[in-house]
Amino acid sequence: MTQGETFHIRIVDRFGEIDAKTWDALANPPGTTDYNPFVSHAFLSALEDSGSAVAQTGWQGQHLLLEDGDGRVLAALPCYAKNHSQGEYVFDHGWAEAFHRAGGEYYPKLQCSVPFTPAAGPRFLTGTAANADVMIRALLGGLAQLTERLQASSAHITFMPQDQWQIARDSGLLSRIDQQFHWLNQGYRDFGGFLETLSSRKRKNIRKERMAALETGIEIEWLTGSDLTEAVWDRFFEFYMDTGSRKWGRPYLTRSFFSLVGERMRDRILLVMARRHGRHIAGAINFLGGDCLYGRHWGCIEDHPCLHFEVCYYQAIDYAIAHGLARVEAGAQGEHKLARGYEPVTTYSAHYIRHPALRRAVADYLEQERLHVRAEQDYLRDHLPYRQKG
Repeated sequence: MTQGETFHIRIVDRFGEIDAKTWDALANPPGTTDYNPFVSHAFLSALEDSGSAVAQTGWQGQHLLLEDGDGRVLAALPCYAKNHSQGEYVFDHGWAEAFHRAGGEYYPKLQCSVPFTPAAGPRFLTGTAANADVMIRALLGGLAQLTERLQASSAHITFMPQDQWQIARDSGLLSRIDQQFHWLNQGYRDFGGFLETLSSRKRKNIRKERMAALETGIEIEWLTGSDLTEAVWDRFFEFYMDTGSRKWGRPYLTRSFFSLVGERMRDRILLVMARRHGRHIAGAINFLGGDCLYGRHWGCIEDHPCLHFEVCYYQAIDYAIAHGLARVEAGAQGEHKLARGYEPVTTYSAHYIRHPALRRAVADYLEQERLHVRAEQDYLRDHLPYRQKG
């Protein structure tokens, strides 16, 4: 596949075939202040090497590398061929069902994202290139050609930054928005300083929840770096499996994934663990970005009032304030986060639909969905728990 006379695109099916330094220079170039742990070679290769995101689980690598005439990699796009829509958090099951009822085959499709990770970050990895927009359009052209070659129904680029989303939209892809809830650090000196910005009722409720979470003798620990031993991962995986099995039916991540990320990026991981009577009973895994704490998975083997809020939300805020981080992203969905100081934030995705009739139907749906999301965001912003100024 070619793009003019300058670029060509190579498809690679395994991260093990991609040089880690080359990839990371594109994903998180030296000097970047907004490091994203999920597009790092360490994280993506751990998903593959652990058997979590591989062909056998429906994630067949089809990663696009944009190269110059000398074979030098200039840009990249993580991409997977899929035969299902699990582990994505941008839902297209209704599109698949409608297309199937009309006699079409929705799968395979292409998914350009980080598997099992509803966190925004760069999808078109261009390093420090001055002509990043040109490279993004070249990758978009290659993605369209790959969709045709595989006879896939569509290609989906999810949880992308707004600037890349706008380029994709201007290139003819269908645009989609949704929302998450993020906590934004306004330079608070401590958790109490944050509480002072809330309405009296919300402030009292959070204090009561924090007291209730710990009143049975529970202690909280922050574990990172060399604290992340195999024994700790064994315990956390027990929590993950117990809660994940009840929530999703089949958790996506294997035990070896946690060992691999613990080995490859331990200084980018924060485990918030709850201990009672000398043993860990609950925990949440977070990943550290340049200016953000990303909350990912939670699990427990004992039920205690408000412990989930404490471990996942309030401890994350405590950590972000203590370490001067700009925000906490606590994963997908969850309007209950609003009452705990998290605010609605727009997320973006772009979609290439190969079949004309399906494209028209999806375009109509997305137009109405965007209106609904915007209206809901306006409503929620009018009901934030913060005190009115003035």
